[in-house]
Amino acid sequence: MPLSRKLLTATLLPAVVVGGLLVSATSASANVAVTQVSSDLFTDAQAQHRTEVEPDTFAFGSTIVSAFQVGRVSGGGSSDIGFATSTDGGATWTQGFLPGTTANTGGPCGQISDAAVAFDAKHNVWLISSLGVNCPGNPVFTSRSTDGGKTFGNPITTATGSLDKNWIVCDNTASSPFFGNCYTEYDITSSGDSIRMKTSSDGGLTWGPARATGDSATGLGGQPVVRPNGTVLVAYLSLNDQIRSFRSIDGGASWRSTVLVSSISHHDAAGGLREEALPSAEIDSAGTAYVAWSDCRFRAGCPSNDIVLSKSTSETTWGAPTRVPIDATTSTVDHFVPGIGVDPSTSGTSARIGLTYYFYPTANCTAATCQLDVGFISSTNGGTSWGTAAQVAGPMSLSWIPNTSQGRMFGDYISTSVRAGGNAFPIVPIASAPSGSTFTMGMFAPTGGLPLTGGARRTAEAPVSTAAAAQSVLTAF
Repeated sequence: MPLSRKLLTATLLPAVVVGGLLVSATSASANVAVTQVSSDLFTDAQAQHRTEVEPDTFAFGSTIVSAFQVGRVSGGGSSDIGFATSTDGGATWTQGFLPGTTANTGGPCGQISDAAVAFDAKHNVWLISSLGVNCPGNPVFTSRSTDGGKTFGNPITTATGSLDKNWIVCDNTASSPFFGNCYTEYDITSSGDSIRMKTSSDGGLTWGPARATGDSATGLGGQPVVRPNGTVLVAYLSLNDQIRSFRSIDGGASWRSTVLVSSISHHDAAGGLREEALPSAEIDSAGTAYVAWSDCRFRAGCPSNDIVLSKSTSETTWGAPTRVPIDATTSTVDHFVPGIGVDPSTSGTSARIGLTYYFYPTANCTAATCQLDVGFISSTNGGTSWGTAAQVAGPMSLSWIPNTSQGRMFGDYISTSVRAGGNAFPIVPIASAPSGSTFTMGMFAPTGGLPLTGGARRTAEAPVSTAAAAQSVLTAF
């Protein structure tokens, strides 16, 4: 049973334009102004403070909510899940922390991990899914906000067991037969990463039975998206180095067998950085699904990764991955951990896409020499062509970010949300040199968001690497 809980009052952080606050020493090469939206205020001895990692975001109307780990613990999870909310289209932000999760906030868990954000338009509730670590039942939690993402209540237990890599999405199309359904995905590590789905039809208050796919699939990192007709598509990373997907056409009452999106050819990032070819998924207003991941198939010998993109309009078949032309395939750059966002009011050949990613300018580096940067690129024609990439932040040294049992970590995933008709808002962790033994790493948004300009940069290269590189799939929190 959960321990007694007490509400932690959300700490508000005024919008701060970061010129000399957190990244002044690291942004000499970046060409984007950023605003700090959150900082780690905890002091518990178990964590590496001041650190914030692994953000997700969601935008609906003028509200943008991001959630992330605060105070990363080396062995897994964090001191709490933090959130940053803007109710004015990204002009100003407030920060807070989820109550009732870890001992820091009156909750039952030692640590908490894997935050994901959704909005349920039918019930007018914001939802943050998270993963309890070292607590009774090791639960997937759902925290609810009924005041526009300004505060969240104590979490609701959605699932229990040896779980990992949860994600959440809601059906927000009023004409959908399943309008108001929300879907949580996770995997069960004690049964070989067996994938499960749960459905809520009351704004996350209660959740139905755990359901497997038709072929009892295993994998992790699934990201569900909902088509306007109510079909739910879930792309995930399989245990045999493939991106696969599955669907439900009956509001989560059952889930079909999986289909192949693509095999993976992946280059492990140098310097012992924690990263994996987890997919990032989005949907446009007509129901086209977009899945992005890091892949080296377009580079001879697999010396580094590009970001690649596959699309589906049929629910069961996917197009061949195309390379996002950030730079030439002969460059030394390694790109990884993409977060894709699509303008929900656009579709097809007019779909507006924003893509944020991390990169090394030189792939062949060491823990002491690797330089970590954040990049952004956009398309205004559904990914047929792209604009010029912008450097959002960096360079950062790996010693500036927290350590884990699987290497230095800024997050197993990141996220980008595009406002309807507006700018893109990636919320990303940015670090500068530590102050003694204390890190200096917080969450930032591009000030005012990033415009989606598109451009004429196309790619015509054919894949040159078809064998998937050997990978060890992440199972830690």
